[in-house]
This record gives sequence, C-alpha cells and structure tokens, in this order.
Amino acid sequence: MIQSSNKTSALLVIIAFAIVYVVWGSTYFFIQMAIHGFPPMLMGAFRYFTAGILMLIWCRIKGDKLWVWKDIKTSAVCGLLMLFVATGVVIWVERTLPSAMVAIMVSANPVWFVILDKANWKINLKNRSTIAGIILGFSGVLLLFGEAIERSLNGSLGQAQLIGLFLLILSPIAWSAGSLYSKKNAVNAPARLNVAWQMIIAGLAFIPASALHNEYSTFHFSQVPAQAWFALVYLILFGSIAAFSAYVWLLGVRPATQVSTHSYVNPVIAVLLGMGFNNEHITILQIFGLLVILVSVLLVNLSKYGPAFKNRISSIWVSIKGLNPFAKKDKMADVCCQS
Repeated sequence: MIQSSNKTSALLVIIAFAIVYVVWGSTYFFIQMAIHGFPPMLMGAFRYFTAGILMLIWCRIKGDKLWVWKDIKTSAVCGLLMLFVATGVVIWVERTLPSAMVAIMVSANPVWFVILDKANWKINLKNRSTIAGIILGFSGVLLLFGEAIERSLNGSLGQAQLIGLFLLILSPIAWSAGSLYSKKNAVNAPARLNVAWQMIIAGLAFIPASALHNEYSTFHFSQVPAQAWFALVYLILFGSIAAFSAYVWLLGVRPATQVSTHSYVNPVIAVLLGMGFNNEHITILQIFGLLVILVSVLLVNLSKYGPAFKNRISSIWVSIKGLNPFAKKDKMADVCCQS
C-alpha cells in the first residue's frame, strides 16, 4: 500500500476522491440493475473474483511479487470484512429494501470510523469540526431520503425487511473495521496487489454463500438480460477495480475520517442519477439535504485543510497589499512614527 507522504500529489488525491465519490455513488443504481439477472451472492462472486483476477494479471505484468503470505493474510481480513460482509449485506438487502433506506444505514460509516478508531480518539473526539461534520452529514442523508422512507414505511415491514435492517447495522461496522485494519496493517506490496487479493478472496467467499442459498439451481446464463450483463461489467471495471483501488490508496495517504466522507456524497450521486435516468423528481427538502451533506464534508476536512487554506488567503492578502501603493505609504508612515 502507498504510504502517507507530504509529497503526495494533491491532484492525485482529488482524482481519487472524485472516483470514489462518483463511481460508488452510481453502484446503488447498477447493483439494482444487476440483481434483476443475477442472484445476489452469485453476482458478488462474479464481480469480485473477476475483478481480482484481472488486477492480479496486471500485477504480474508489472513484475510484482505475488505470493507473499503475510501480505495475503492482511488482504484476506480486509477483503472479507469490507467486500464479503459489508458489500455482501448491501447486495442482499437491496432485494427487499428501498435503496433510500440502504443508503441511510450505510451512511453511518463515518460514525463507526470514529468509534472504532481508538488510537485517534483524542484527536477525533476533541475536534469539533469533525464531530459536527459527522452529525451534520448523517442528518443530511436523512433529509435527502426522509420522504422516500416515510412512503416505504406506510405499510408494515415483513420479516425479510426486519432482518435486512438488522444486517444493515452490521454492514458499516464491518466496512469501518476492515478499512481501519487496512490502514493500521499496511502491507509492503503495492496497493494494486493488495486490492487484487482482497477482491479474489472476497469473490471466493461469495461462492459457498451462494451455494448455501441454493442460487445455482435456479440460475441460467441464457436468462440474464443484456442490462444485467452491462451492470455487472460496470461494477467489475469501475465499482471494483477503479473505485476500490482509489479507496485503498486514499486510506494510505489521508485520515480515515476524511476518506469515509464518501458515505455522505455517494447518496447525492445516487439521487442525481435517479433524476437523470429514472426521471425521478427532487424536492426542496432533498435539495436542502444535499447542501447539508456538502457542508458536512467541508467540516470533516476543515481540520486538515483549514490552516493551509487560511495561510494561503493570508499570503494572497499580503501580496495584494504589496502591490497597493497606498499600503506602502502607510507602512512608511508607520516607520516614521516609530522613529
């Protein structure tokens, strides 16, 4: 994994965040499309195992040392927690729960990051902007999907929905735990190899899970519609290879609380995609929720970039004063008065 460095390109960080924000925001839409043709667990197996093998081939071409068992063990823990447990739950419950409800439960990621990151409790819990940003972000997601949730809850929830809600509590916990484990147990291998093994191991874990649910007996490749195949290819290339690689890299160069802000931005992208492709309408309350989410992301990042931003503004102001002839005269007057 790439280690944190002051020399890390700001442009690369921005690009990585953009990929995670936009691509993972679209995966809610494409998962729904994919499970119309693939059983949930089998889709997870196809997605992650294929993506992992493609990444491993790329690592071999780049000359990476593939079989370092210590690194593979670390990758296995991360892959099982983040991809098999956390993402597997999301894939499974989207059969019975609305995407809005899933998005709200998953957006609890930053809260669990703070709770589980014991080593940084003193830093995070004393930082008012971080805590305020986390609370505000979760509130924004509630505003964003509140009306949809109210409509879906007008009828009584069945047993499957209640089980889904319980499992969704586990999903952000597993994701946060896996992310923190990845950050604190950095491997010597390149990030691409770490990602490859995480996805391969997660893909293998989905296979027995699919067998336990007897998905193979009812699945036929000939019955999979073209849209589901397109969605699966998108999830492999962009949702897994591009976005997950960017996420793992960001964990190595940025604080976990900042990286976790994707949990607030992803639902925003999901809403915008719904407007663009499903002709969904956005309400005033949802617009307010979007604005609240954006403010929350700024607050979480304020502790990292606030001082640098203030210094930048100060330097610009000093430069402007230096170009101002009246400012020079005032300075000379001050010198004369002091003498």
